[in-house]
Amino acid sequence: MKLRALPVLAGAAALALGLSACSGTADAAPADGAASSAGFAVDENTLVFGVVPDSVDTETNYSPLMEYIAQETGKKVEYHESTDYAALIEAAIAGKVDVASFSGFTYITATNNGAKLTPISSIVTKEGQEPGYYSMAIAPVDSDVETIDDFAGKKVCFVDPSSTSGYLFPSYNLLDAGIDPQNDVTPVFAGKHDVSVTKTGEGKECEVGFAEDSEVAGSDKVKVIAETMVPGAPLVYSDNLPEELKSELVDLLAEVSIDEIVGAGITSADSEGFRSVFFETKPVDDAYYDLIRDICKKTNASQCQA
Repeated sequence: MKLRALPVLAGAAALALGLSACSGTADAAPADGAASSAGFAVDENTLVFGVVPDSVDTETNYSPLMEYIAQETGKKVEYHESTDYAALIEAAIAGKVDVASFSGFTYITATNNGAKLTPISSIVTKEGQEPGYYSMAIAPVDSDVETIDDFAGKKVCFVDPSSTSGYLFPSYNLLDAGIDPQNDVTPVFAGKHDVSVTKTGEGKECEVGFAEDSEVAGSDKVKVIAETMVPGAPLVYSDNLPEELKSELVDLLAEVSIDEIVGAGITSADSEGFRSVFFETKPVDDAYYDLIRDICKKTNASQCQA
């Protein structure tokens, strides 16, 4: 059963990126909270790539893309792993990341609060797909839950208050079913999509839940109750970067295939793990996320507000 269709492109898997030539942490950027010389998060020889780890494999799965950026730009690329969505948003606002992987919701929230970011592209995982992925409503396989209406009164696993497919779209769909996501259920924030799937499958801390399709597909402990298409997660660059470098990043990331990355000498890209999460990128722009802005208005989500 699908929830009421939303006018978004059909989709692939969600995006979360990691690693590069030099592995760093969320504390790798300047301590003063401001971007350093010439608009860089650290310095002109370094690109800080920001990401929220949505699963245990985030860094490993996407390291080839980071290697590709490092090789083609000639810069060291530092992996900036934020502890949660809010931390990545704060880092972007403070100018502590140069390139990043956002969900659509975190992109809107960050820019609403002053982050200077421009979308480049979104990743698709299979040939012929368009950017986008599914937010899935799930329940344990042996649960008697059959529809979204059955979520009322339940302990519900969400991912994070700033997650597009793990909170914003689920909240919208619950409201559409006449269920207040704050007062008519008991919210549980799992922190990551894979954790939401695991907790829901166990059926103890969470009786039902929400997560992105790529994590749901890997579990035999949950069943899909409903699904909604979500705009694809963007790769973004900081507007503080020099114009020449911004153009270079667009040339590299707007439309690049896995074969091009392998052909450039990034042998680690030719792996089952990377091919499962990356086929190519397709360009997206700011207007592509207007649907999320509209849902922010309809849900009156505080996280959307500037």
